Amino acid sequence: MDRLDHIQPADAVSLLDVTDMSQLRAIFESRVYNLDQRTVYFPIRHHSPACSHHLLRVIREYKPDLILIEGPESGNSLIPVLTDEKTLPPVSLYYTYEDEYGREACYYPMLRYSPEYVALKEAHRLGIPAQFIDLDYRHVSRRAGSSAEQEQKEISIQDETLLAGSAFISRLCQKTNCRSFDELWEKVFEIGGLEKTTSEFVQDVFMYCTLSRMCYTQERLIASGDLLREAHMARRIKEAEEQYQRVLVITGGFHTYGLVTSTGQEVEQEKEKSTPQVKADSGEAQQQMYPMVYTFAEADRLNGYASGMPYVNFYDQIWDQLVHSAKSPYRVTTLNVISRLMRKLRDREEHVSTSDAIEAYRLIQGLAELRGKQEGGVYELMDAALSSLVKGELTIATDKPLQELQLLLTGDAIGSVAPHAFHIPIVEDFKSRCTAFKLQIRTTGQHKKVLDLYAKPEHRLISQLFQCISYLVPEFAKRQAGPDWIAQRDMNLVRETWEYMYSSRIEARLIENSLYGGTLATAATRKMEEQMQDIPDHHSGDLAQLMLQALLMGLQETALHLYAKVRAALRTDGHFLSLCNSLTILNRIHQHRRLLGLSDDPYLPELVSEAYSNAVDKLQQLSRTHADEHEGIVQGLKLLAMLAESSEERFQNTSFRTHLNELLSDPKLPAQLEGVCIAIASGLGDRRREEIVERARGYIRGGPVQMRQTALFLQGVFTVARDAFLYEDQLLFELNGLIEQLSYDDFIAMVPELRLAFTYFTPMETNLIAERVAKLHHVNSNEMLIPALDEQLLVQYKTQDEALRKEFAAWKLI
Repeated sequence: MDRLDHIQPADAVSLLDVTDMSQLRAIFESRVYNLDQRTVYFPIRHHSPACSHHLLRVIREYKPDLILIEGPESGNSLIPVLTDEKTLPPVSLYYTYEDEYGREACYYPMLRYSPEYVALKEAHRLGIPAQFIDLDYRHVSRRAGSSAEQEQKEISIQDETLLAGSAFISRLCQKTNCRSFDELWEKVFEIGGLEKTTSEFVQDVFMYCTLSRMCYTQERLIASGDLLREAHMARRIKEAEEQYQRVLVITGGFHTYGLVTSTGQEVEQEKEKSTPQVKADSGEAQQQMYPMVYTFAEADRLNGYASGMPYVNFYDQIWDQLVHSAKSPYRVTTLNVISRLMRKLRDREEHVSTSDAIEAYRLIQGLAELRGKQEGGVYELMDAALSSLVKGELTIATDKPLQELQLLLTGDAIGSVAPHAFHIPIVEDFKSRCTAFKLQIRTTGQHKKVLDLYAKPEHRLISQLFQCISYLVPEFAKRQAGPDWIAQRDMNLVRETWEYMYSSRIEARLIENSLYGGTLATAATRKMEEQMQDIPDHHSGDLAQLMLQALLMGLQETALHLYAKVRAALRTDGHFLSLCNSLTILNRIHQHRRLLGLSDDPYLPELVSEAYSNAVDKLQQLSRTHADEHEGIVQGLKLLAMLAESSEERFQNTSFRTHLNELLSDPKLPAQLEGVCIAIASGLGDRRREEIVERARGYIRGGPVQMRQTALFLQGVFTVARDAFLYEDQLLFELNGLIEQLSYDDFIAMVPELRLAFTYFTPMETNLIAERVAKLHHVNSNEMLIPALDEQLLVQYKTQDEALRKEFAAWKLI
């Protein structure tokens, strides 16, 4: 099927209720594409090389006085930036607005071969004025779904969902054996369209898009905002006709029929009747539009972008061939892609040969002929690669050639925008700092950076930059390995590993953060100040963590401003765990003060001392705490004990020991906390070592309730003093006696807590305990290594034993 004429009119009539196909052709010839008229309409599919190819012919032949383009009107002031020689697509206009309903944003991307961009560049070259004539997004925004869904959705005003998803297109794909609208479009327009005259090509685009449009009701087109946009564009076209003799109008093909047949009056009437899902300009709104970089990956429709064509890099190469008037552009491009694919696969030691490549190229040509195409396109290329390069069944292990092909077809290019008066300072600061540290922001894909924090000052600065950007734009970089200061994990590591990836989404998020300041540091500081206001005054731990985060970002001045807030919070914070969290953070900051840029700070030691004293003063609360808090309290007590044992003078007071002894005298002290307290007190020399065993004996030989608390008491002891069990026999004897006297059900109930208690021992220590247990029971230690019998087998043996006993009893044999 090379021409729309090959579609049977009866099929279209039955499907769409179109009364006369000739009527559409008459509209096309008289009102759409008549070069003798004052206004010529050129319908397009967004980001189509074939459309751009024929568009250049139309501009040369028609010689318009003005070119009108479907695009947001607020972007007209940015056209000189887009047409500047230093602007290299892919680029995008980023539009954002905020009104009483909330905040929304959308993208208006342009590739090198997008018809809109080609028209702008050609108009600039010829000195022809060009204008965008479409409504800004806020006038047609559909606030459907939750706000969370809206925030996560990347919106494009060039949405082609209605075109690609119409019943007409679906039926046509079935009749032509095309797997998707994209494959149908490539066959009829991208490849087949190169052999047609421009008039034939434009007619086919108009007819396809119009028949798709006729699948939808008036209400559906109003709800989508299409009719409102068309009414606005029609007014702009009429205004242009009053000033210019020859006007060329470039819009999506879905809108062309509406522009040439609708007066716009009925649209306004229907809009007044309908529920205002589609809004006109109602009330004040703050709006901004910026030119920004874009990427091939983001422009690829397969990645979720709502308009345009997939396989962006492939069609960019096709455009190169068309610009240079190359014959057989698809043959040349598919051959180039196969060659590059083979090199990449060989570099990755995939088993491919030259004969595989020859076979793939031969298959492309054969499939093209079989499918009625002049040349093989991207779909023939993918089918040929699947057949020739994937050996056997397609699995995760064998799909590497297809993965690499997908990357080649999509591409990793990032555009650049010429210097302009609309630049955003925070974006410029981001780019200059990334460039200074040689971070890769000129190509897409994941990049890795390993930083030696302690040995290289420059690496510390890069780490601060990553921390700062991640605070503002979490999507940019992720720490994959290294010390996690906030979660307090892996603090023994000295290297950080970061993975980062740049895209237009990063730039968009930076633009949103420009409300906070013109540099990364200023924006992070103001955002942190805003976050600080949401933290209650007595939450010292949260404020201390914020202070640590500021230091990790290199915002030492911001951290210093937090000192007073942290000190005030320490004095009003009455929660032991919160104070211990503050103490942990502040003490870690003090220990790594040189790395964090606070080597000469005189106030930090005072803050650590105050946090320590306040935490010690809250020890009396521990008898009334919930079991869920006990694990955190144990860690807090260990921290206080460690500081009390240190040589630093500010921790050398008797308060901690005094309060600890008072706790041990409290009969309501939970068992786990009693275990850790007696272990700490004996370690400090304030209590006899034997008291650990005596208190354990009190649980082991106590009543049923006390006996069940034994494992929790041991957990507390083993947290601090494993040696009390490793090298002294008395506690082992007592625990052995407990296990011997327990019933089966009581033992099973206690096993989980006992297992948890013994997780504090290393494997070597566990082996030592096993040897002592073997000696206690007068068996060889090797017998302890014999695997236990399966429980089901034991039950089976027990059942058989009982049956035998009954049988013997019946025969009076026992």
